[in-house]
Amino acid sequence: MTIALIVSGVAPHDRPTWLMETFWVVIGLPLLVRVWRRFPLTGLLCVLLTLHALILVLGGHYTYALTPPGEWLQDWFGLARNPYDRIGHFVQGFVPAILWREILVRRSPLGGSRWLAPLVVCGCLAFSAFFELIEWWAALIGGSAADDFLATQGDVWDTQWDMCLALLGATSALLLLSRLHDEQLTALGDSTGRTPSTTSSPEPRRSLRRTGG
Repeated sequence: MTIALIVSGVAPHDRPTWLMETFWVVIGLPLLVRVWRRFPLTGLLCVLLTLHALILVLGGHYTYALTPPGEWLQDWFGLARNPYDRIGHFVQGFVPAILWREILVRRSPLGGSRWLAPLVVCGCLAFSAFFELIEWWAALIGGSAADDFLATQGDVWDTQWDMCLALLGATSALLLLSRLHDEQLTALGDSTGRTPSTTSSPEPRRSLRRTGG
């Protein structure tokens, strides 16, 4: 991943856009290395994070409106715009859903709770909304110079589309990958000496009423 990040930074289409798009990769890699011994991740999450990082660095190098994969899709399906940013925002919900799920299962009492999935989706939507605020701040500060970062391509509903796709991505990840994720969490707990609870029912609430006697 480090090699891909370095290569993407060689003569990018727009240097400020590259910096903003790859910011999460730049801070995420050292953080992952720092916490790995205390908090190793499941293989599923590692693969998803790598995929997400590659999408970010490719978008950072070309800008989202000019990425070749997006242009190919635009030509194949006769689309009016490059859809690469749509893919990016779907993944922005899909991958963080498994990240939030892993953190909550292993570091909170939510393992096995019916509240786990709704709270994961809410966390992904909160991050998506925060990212839209970042884009708004970038537009206020950079003006037209931030157009490559915003990648709206003239769509007045771009912000709404971005958040909707993040919602769809998070929901899809939970529906498709929760069982596999549970299996890997159990295996990871065995290998680290921890036993994350992913299927057990939450502990029943104790009664506060005093008993006689």
